[in-house]
Amino acid sequence: MAAPQDDMFSLCVDPGKVSSCVEVRFIDKTKGKGLFARRSIKKGDTIFVERPVVSSQFLWNALYKYRACEYCMRALEGAEENARRLSGKPGLSLPYPELCRVQSDRQQACPHCQVMYCSSECRQAAADQYHRALCLGPSHEDPDHPLNKLKDAWRSMHYPPESSSITLMARMVAVVKQGQLALLQGFFSAALYEDHLSQWFTPGGFRSLFSLVGTNGQGIGTSSLSQWVHACDALQLPAQQREQLDSFIDQLYKDIEKETGDFLNCEGSGLFLLQSSCNHSCIPNAEAAFPDNNFLLHLSALSDVQPGEEICISYLDCCQRDRSRHSRHKTLRENYLFVCSCARCTSQADEADVTSEEEEEDEAEGEAEGDEMEDEMTDV
Repeated sequence: MAAPQDDMFSLCVDPGKVSSCVEVRFIDKTKGKGLFARRSIKKGDTIFVERPVVSSQFLWNALYKYRACEYCMRALEGAEENARRLSGKPGLSLPYPELCRVQSDRQQACPHCQVMYCSSECRQAAADQYHRALCLGPSHEDPDHPLNKLKDAWRSMHYPPESSSITLMARMVAVVKQGQLALLQGFFSAALYEDHLSQWFTPGGFRSLFSLVGTNGQGIGTSSLSQWVHACDALQLPAQQREQLDSFIDQLYKDIEKETGDFLNCEGSGLFLLQSSCNHSCIPNAEAAFPDNNFLLHLSALSDVQPGEEICISYLDCCQRDRSRHSRHKTLRENYLFVCSCARCTSQADEADVTSEEEEEDEAEGEAEGDEMEDEMTDV
């Protein structure tokens, strides 16, 4: 059952303001609901800020020591500590260290299981919402504890990279397809079952939970280093100092790419009530970001939005959106189980049904044939 209209805004910062700006409407049986503008929204405007119903760091991400608050996913490493670990340079010093906003002195651990929080407020919020039921106490390192078995089972089915919700969804679908859902259900039941929750532990109930996370999960990324870089970008500096700082940051990212690759952030996923009503478009007019270095989702306009216009995000990243219509449809169909009918896809309906990989192969073959022809003509 869908949430009542008023409840859709309950997790937003300033819900009254948000409800005067946007509304959720039922579109049709195929698309379901959608988010629509109630007034004009300018490019760059923040449409709303929302906290998740629930969120969690990816298990492999945590295992590889990307330290994040167990509740809000705020990065716990300072920017300099983060840069040293990612670049493999333990003696690295960042300029303008005062721009790092991580407050290590406020961090607290659960006194029972030692999971870390960025503040006492987050520790209390987690305890109030879910942690009392999930706290492992002295068994937090016991591999035979049901919750640890559940985590191990999940990791064995979902290898990095976990950064993409598309990848995560694909692997969730694969788990169902390959009949491994029952295994996870067994671990899940052993860890959390109680009689009054029994409906969620039946095969159908567990499948519903699994589908909810798979189809509505929003990726979350937090980074103290990224936040420091953005703060550096905002500095008003003389030209020479700006050039030196930019060169330092460019080199730092090159060092990180060489040492760590693309794994820069504390990463996880969350379920967002209002954001989940945003449909996909290959030409989105809004995007989600996490500029506060925590789980607060900021939905911002990529272009002017008129009253009555649907607000759409993209389920594809920039590179995927640049691919052919057939490639985009293939990705969306396999991972989100729908066929896109946005304006861009409709306008490209007459394109050949080949993926971008096939197009690239054809181009490569054409270039090779052209080279051979040129060689033959040269020989003549």
